[in-house]
Order: sequence, then structure tokens, then C-alpha cells
Amino acid sequence: MTDLRRWAVAAAAFALTVTGLTAASTTAGAQSRPCPRLPASDGWYGDNRARLQQLIDRHGRCGGNRTDGPAPVAVFDWDNTVIKNDVGDATMFWLLRNSRIRPPRDGDWHTTSRHLTDEAAAALAGACPTPGRGTGVRSTLPTATDTDCADEIRSVYADGTTTRGEPAFSGFDHRRTEPQYAWLAQLLHGWTPRQIHTFAEAARTENLTAPIGAQQRVGSTDVTGWVRYYDQQRDLVRTLHGAGFDVWITSASPEPVVDVWARGAGIRPSRAIGIRNVVEHGRLTGRLKGCGTVRDGDDSMITYIDGKRCWINQEVFGVRGAAAERVQPAHRRQVFAAGDSDTDISFLRDATALRLVLNRNKNEVMCRAYDNADGRWIVNPMFLHPNSRKTTPYPCATTGYTASDGTPGPVRRADGSVVPDQLDTVPTP
Repeated sequence: MTDLRRWAVAAAAFALTVTGLTAASTTAGAQSRPCPRLPASDGWYGDNRARLQQLIDRHGRCGGNRTDGPAPVAVFDWDNTVIKNDVGDATMFWLLRNSRIRPPRDGDWHTTSRHLTDEAAAALAGACPTPGRGTGVRSTLPTATDTDCADEIRSVYADGTTTRGEPAFSGFDHRRTEPQYAWLAQLLHGWTPRQIHTFAEAARTENLTAPIGAQQRVGSTDVTGWVRYYDQQRDLVRTLHGAGFDVWITSASPEPVVDVWARGAGIRPSRAIGIRNVVEHGRLTGRLKGCGTVRDGDDSMITYIDGKRCWINQEVFGVRGAAAERVQPAHRRQVFAAGDSDTDISFLRDATALRLVLNRNKNEVMCRAYDNADGRWIVNPMFLHPNSRKTTPYPCATTGYTASDGTPGPVRRADGSVVPDQLDTVPTP
């Protein structure tokens, strides 16, 4: 070998060594990138902020953690968890105040929900104009001016009863659906997704600009008229994103509505899961998409309690069929979950590392959070207008749990043991 060739080989070997060292240094630099810090702010109770930071430091794709493989998943409930108040309510009230609800097919209110009772269908038919009864064919119901119609729809939706106090819904699985929530999505029938986005944007603007505590008149009733994002939750979402988490929203409000609001918390619509309608010819129908073993149009499972588990398993982790309804192995579950209500309990329990509950004095979720059987629950007061401390124990051992048929019973741990009654120990700030 000539000296020139020996020099060339040596130079090439040196270059490979330098390249390898540079690549190793780059990888090490990526892995040693410090995890972002959750900003300090009023509203976090006790060591909750520190516990959340530990979650980020341990599971984020930052610091000394691995940066390859699937991103850790965080799932938030939306209404009263990321925001104060309810975007479904805000949308329904806007629809009623602006006459944007279409009449039911053939004037039959049973077509709007398979769970609507005969009493509710009759009450709605009696209160609202129906094509063929001298009113002509209407594209929408005149709820902005027809107080009786607006009152009946609001009562069925918000109270679950007619204005006379009769039950509005029956015959449903209480762990899979809430027909009142589903009814809002079903009353969006006939509109395109783009039109619903426009309605939601208008309601969002009104509710964000209204003063805190404001009310609005719907029919003859004053109802909540304001919504606010929780700054602390937006900070948490931003920090989780910065640490490499895949952050999702799950909500029992219609998905086109949640899509509009989610952007304000830095979450893309592709990461929002709400109630989904079957769409035909570009317009929403009154039938709902199914999950797991529930077929489209059966209208028996929405993003509610066990339904939230199913939709998360299906949309986030790609689990299909009956398996989507079951608890998955730890590597196919969210690391972190946040919620505020019994409607969130299944996906909260599925979280493998930490579960944040905003205290709204809801029985089952507070029984499990305060019992804290595995040490992974943290409780925080609501960041705006928090509830006062509950003066009586949560009835965990007797009626804290609602069964599929609606009957109350004791809250049980995974091993079958009964959770004893729990005291409300997180004080109002």
C-alpha cells in the first residue's frame, strides 16, 4: 500500500470516528434536553404541581429519558376540567336563542332519540310547531320567539324531564350513555359540520366575552352564560406537549363543537374525541357512531363512563371490536388522565401513572380519588368558583356507584372490597 493510500484510509477512518462521535453527541444532547417546567400559578393545591412535574420528568421524552418509541399519552376530559362550565350547554343555549334547531322527521320527536319517553315526545310535540298543523313547513323551530317550545327543549335537555316533571328518557345503559348529552348531538341533524363549527364559534365568542357569573335568558329561564379556559390547565397541556406527550381530549359534547373549543387550549381537532354523528350526504343525521361492539346507528354508547374508555382505546390506541370495551395492558393505556365527574371514572382509572380530579363533589369519582388505593390520585379544587367543602361524607359504601340499570350501590375497589365513606378533605382555596 502506498503512503498516499495509507493516508487516505486513515483519514477516512478518522472521519467515520468523528461522525460517530458527533451522532452520539447529538443523541445524548437530545436525551439530556431538560424537561419543561410546569409554571407556578395560584390554584394548584398542596403538592399537586410537584406531582405533575414528577410525572413529566419521569415519563416525558426529555431529560435522561428515551426519546424513541411511542409518545406517552395524556387524556383530559373537557367540560369543567379544561374549562369552567360546559360547551355543550353553551351550544344548546345558543341554538335555542337563535332558532337553529330543525324540527323532527315527520313531526315525530321519537326520531330524535330512541330513548325519548312517550311523555317527552308528546310534551315536545305539544309545545313546538309541527309541519302539517297549520304552521307550514319550517326549516328550523322558532325557539328564539316561541317560549313554550324553547322551555320544553331546554327542560328535556338540561333537566332530563318535561316541564311537567315527567321523565324524558328511559331504557339505556347508565354506564355507556347519557341520553340528555346525546340528544344535543342528535338535534344537530340536517346541518353540515362547517355550519356547526360556525354555531360553536358564535357561542364560544359570546361565552368567553360575557362577564364571569353572567346569565342568559333561554325561553323563560335564566341559564349560565359564560365559559372560561382554566389557565392552569392550558399551562399543563403546553408543558406536556413540550415534554413530548401525545395529548388528547375526550368529551360528552358533540365532536364538531369540541373541535372549535379545543384549539384555544392548544389541542388540534384530530386529538379531540366527542360524540360523533353518522354523516350522510355531507350532513349530520340524528344517528350516532358506535364503538366496540356497538354498531353505528344503535345510539347506545357515547363518550360517557365506559364509553369514554372504548373511544379512547379505539381512537388513541387503535383497539377494535369487543377488546376496545375492556381495560388494556399498561403499555396500551394513557399515562395521565384528568377529569371532574363520575362520567370520567373509567378512563381515569385506566391511567397508569397519575390521575388528576377537579373536585365538583361527584360521588363515585371522589370516593375513588380520596380512597386513593394505589397512591396515584390527586385532588384539586376547581380553579374558578370552586365548590365549598362537602359537609357530609361521600356515600361510598352504600350508594356512590351507579350500575348499568341505574340502581345505586357501593363503590368497590379492583379486588372487590368496598370503599368506605370518604370525607371531603381538600379545602376551598
